[in-house]
Amino acid sequence: MEKSQLPSELSSRPPSEEPDSSARVCTTSNPSRRLHSCPCPERGCVVRLRRGRRDRVFPRLETAPGPAFFLLLLLPPPSCGAGGGAGAVGRSAEELRERRREREAALRKARRQEQLVSKRLLREDSVPEEGGQQGADVVPDTLSEDEVLELLRGVQRGSEDRKRSLGRLRWALQNEETQQKFVRLDGSIRVLTGLFTSSLADLQLEAARCLHELSHSSVPMVAEACLPVTSYLLTYLSGHSLEFTELCLYTLGNLVVESEAVRKQLVPQGIIPVLASCIQSPHEAVLEGVGYVLSQLLQAKEAPTEIIPLVLDSVLPQHMLRLVCSGLRAGMGAAVEFAWCLHYIICRHKDNVVLLALGAVPALTSLLLDLASQIPEDVPEGLELLVCPVLRCLSNLLAQTGCQGQGQDGRLLVALFLLLQCFLQQHPFLIQECLWLLNNLTADDPFFCSALLSLDLLPALLQLLTCSQMAIVLVLTVLCNMAEKGVSQCQRLLQQPLLPRLLPLLTLPDPKTVGQCLELLHLLFLHCPEAAADFTRQGGHQALEQHQSTPELQERAQALLDVVRQSPGAPSACQATLAAFS
Repeated sequence: MEKSQLPSELSSRPPSEEPDSSARVCTTSNPSRRLHSCPCPERGCVVRLRRGRRDRVFPRLETAPGPAFFLLLLLPPPSCGAGGGAGAVGRSAEELRERRREREAALRKARRQEQLVSKRLLREDSVPEEGGQQGADVVPDTLSEDEVLELLRGVQRGSEDRKRSLGRLRWALQNEETQQKFVRLDGSIRVLTGLFTSSLADLQLEAARCLHELSHSSVPMVAEACLPVTSYLLTYLSGHSLEFTELCLYTLGNLVVESEAVRKQLVPQGIIPVLASCIQSPHEAVLEGVGYVLSQLLQAKEAPTEIIPLVLDSVLPQHMLRLVCSGLRAGMGAAVEFAWCLHYIICRHKDNVVLLALGAVPALTSLLLDLASQIPEDVPEGLELLVCPVLRCLSNLLAQTGCQGQGQDGRLLVALFLLLQCFLQQHPFLIQECLWLLNNLTADDPFFCSALLSLDLLPALLQLLTCSQMAIVLVLTVLCNMAEKGVSQCQRLLQQPLLPRLLPLLTLPDPKTVGQCLELLHLLFLHCPEAAADFTRQGGHQALEQHQSTPELQERAQALLDVVRQSPGAPSACQATLAAFS
């Protein structure tokens, strides 16, 4: 009856069920399909909802609360601390790696929960001044203009202390007010760019860290002051060290988030071909950085016309798909990043023939089967972070014209219910993600409707009628998809205790839930008129009567009341009355 699909980002909280008045709607050649907003509306991300014979309106599943940016510190290995790493002394490499993993996980969780456009910061836990406080969370005091000028003069001097002066400047630039004073100084960025392009690796690295601090600013003026250095950042992505390459990637990603001017400069400078080269790196840290930069580009408002076509014309899609589908083997972090990249492309591009030609539907289907096979024996930590965007990608692809019949594998249904069972308690947001995909699978395809019954998955589906409002609406929609297939499907549905489960839903105050429940009853009575008599015996007419005064429900409620008041022995009259319901 209806295919639907989940909306970004990478929530452990139940997603908001309020519709987004600012949701962007894009029409396609098929009027039964609509695009609904993704949880990052400020970036224009959309999600396709596949419809059945009736056009129903579904609310967004999430909003994007909170600030425009989520700031996080990512720690580099201790060997990167050549420039004044006092705070890193005494810490083992394993401890630093563990702390970094924790912070990366926190970022991915924040993206999943709130779908925020995020900046990231690679920073040492170091303070260059003796007696200073240690820790990445310590923010230095604001410097006066004279103090900032003295720091700039210090890095200009050709003495052996230049590296130490750069370390002090980097520390000072962790303060946003100091950042703004620094970029206002005449020639400050020129000096920093000169050191960044020097032949001395240690000075180059410290200058890169200073630029990285500036890129992390939430003040657009600071980011745009870094425009002269973007071409060098691209050049150095094939740099001399893993740390330096990673630093350049995250600096670029941060600048892309903040400034349209930066994006408009980077695209002609060839950022897409450069990323297409970097994505073939064997290093997971570089791959995660590439995914971060690309995800920020793909969320830009101009992405559908200026960025996505370039990405699709490159080798990036095939490598993204490869990395996503090998996530459990090649690295979860990179797989999560590129899964979101694929989602942004799919939901913002009307015609995804490139991804379909690459076999995205069978590949993502196979991945879901692989992920579900990890349950319940050995569920990898953070599995839900990858499952979420993969479900959305597959849902949106199935909503495309011409995708009907792809991925007709009953094992996919089993995988979805295994994932539902696994994440029901700890990550309930994934219930809706799974149900959107289930809706798209059953909307136009009798194969999956029959498979739900033959695999005896209907009882598990009915149990979800006790979940959140949106989950209930989606379950009812899937049941409508099945009931619309005709008499046989309706009879199989009625063999379950379906009618008793619908009665409590009719008493809920939510018009969307009640409206979908009325739609299901309409289909059941249309194809199996004897169900109306059972419904009446269970007191269903009383539940319907309370909606006679609800404007958006009263017409349908009255039509069903006319049906249940008819004699069970008069099916022709019953169907004549139901014709008005349609």
